Amino acid sequence: MAMKIRLARGGSKKRPFYRVVAADSRMPRDGRYVEKLGTYNPLLPKDSEERVKLDMERVNYWLGEGAQPSDRVARFLEAAGVLAKTERNNPEKAVPGKKAQERVEEKAQKVADAEEAVKQAEEDAKAAAAAPAEDVAEAPAEEAPAEEAAAE
Repeated sequence: MAMKIRLARGGSKKRPFYRVVAADSRMPRDGRYVEKLGTYNPLLPKDSEERVKLDMERVNYWLGEGAQPSDRVARFLEAAGVLAKTERNNPEKAVPGKKAQERVEEKAQKVADAEEAVKQAEEDAKAAAAAPAEDVAEAPAEEAPAEEAAAE
């Protein structure tokens, strides 16, 4: 008999409540189970002690008998320190959609254009700061011929 430790849904519509059960993997989700191991109430705050309750002694027994936890129950057991944390990979979730990628590219282009404009403004400011110093040095040289012409 292939045993699973999984969630069996209870509660009313839009008010879920789950029992953590050890059940034959061939049985329906909410159907017959061998033993109730705890409860899970997703409506409670995440830091509440009442959110997930497990009988760890019985859970360890069933794990020792070869029962496989479902993904959600495995996360509960990892949080409780019973199972080692596993690396999860969801490659579909990692890739944004086409429109989101286009928005990111447009935003990156705007940022690059803005940075280029700032650099250009800095260069213009440096050039403007250097140009008046040159104009002051050249100004007396230009005025001198004008004064000589006026003196004649």
